Amino acid sequence: MKILLLTSAGMNIKEEILKILPKPADQIKVAYIITASKSEKDISYLDRDKGAMLDLGFSVEEIDIGGKNEKELKEIFKDKDIIYVQGGNTFYLLKYVKESGFGGVIKDLIERGKIYIGVSAGSIITGPTIETAGWKRADKNIVGLKDLTGLNFVPFLVFVHYEPEHSEIVKQERLACKYPVRILTDEQAFLVRDNEIKLVGNGPEVKI
Repeated sequence: MKILLLTSAGMNIKEEILKILPKPADQIKVAYIITASKSEKDISYLDRDKGAMLDLGFSVEEIDIGGKNEKELKEIFKDKDIIYVQGGNTFYLLKYVKESGFGGVIKDLIERGKIYIGVSAGSIITGPTIETAGWKRADKNIVGLKDLTGLNFVPFLVFVHYEPEHSEIVKQERLACKYPVRILTDEQAFLVRDNEIKLVGNGPEVKI
């Protein structure tokens, strides 16, 4: 079964993560993709999420996909149960997703039963494009990325870290957007099981 958990704030919803584990937590191996954080000044969230995973009993290996190729990634991921793609700058992350061949590798792994967990940027890249990353002026295109095509694992764009004050921005931006947009607060995620997609976590889905 294909399983993805697209979160806004990662281990904020660890209860939902525990529900989808294929085996006991102390047997879980995680590939912790930290590439998106490489352009950030405050990376305290990396240790926070890693610490939460270690507390659950997970074995966690930090990985930067920058400078790696498909063969190297396949070798790194072969014994992992979860590919956990952490947040940061979405444009920076997508640049190295494309350069490393990560998209093709991860698509194959998901189809073979590996679990994909996205956090913020790691969730945004799973849509048709990453255009929502630039809304709210959240992420800047610091790498001059021209092709904003995402991995297309889900048929909608993901808007993360939603707060009520973002409603007008979302309303305006989606007018020029050709794809559906679905919204996540930091207490929510989209759980994808094969072709079924449902909201999990706390609170109703925000509709704008």
